[in-house]
Amino acid sequence: MKFREFITSSEAKVLCGKDASSNEELVKQFLGKGNRIFHTAASGSPFCVIEYLKPSKKDIQETAAFCALKSQDWRDNKNDVVVHAFTGRDVYKRKGMKTGMFGVKKFKIIKVKKKDIEKIR
Repeated sequence: MKFREFITSSEAKVLCGKDASSNEELVKQFLGKGNRIFHTAASGSPFCVIEYLKPSKKDIQETAAFCALKSQDWRDNKNDVVVHAFTGRDVYKRKGMKTGMFGVKKFKIIKVKKKDIEKIR
């Protein structure tokens, strides 16, 4: 399956889903692993995964901004976006969950400022 790709300023590769099906495939590849995964607090965004296991703070901020940029929240509001960051170890899938939907045990909140989202374009 083809994913959207983003390269951070420090050359870290980020893979992002394009729709519910690609989000499903992407997250399943990283279930149980230590890679950082991002999704907006609101529904309607790609899951974004940094392939590198020890990303810098800058990689994390840039990936959160890219996730926000590709979200429905940004599309509809053009304002700051709240993104959740977690690892594949914190993700679970229960029977009956729709395609592209996952549960998360714990996450960190990243508030991405409008000006930082606009830089990513």
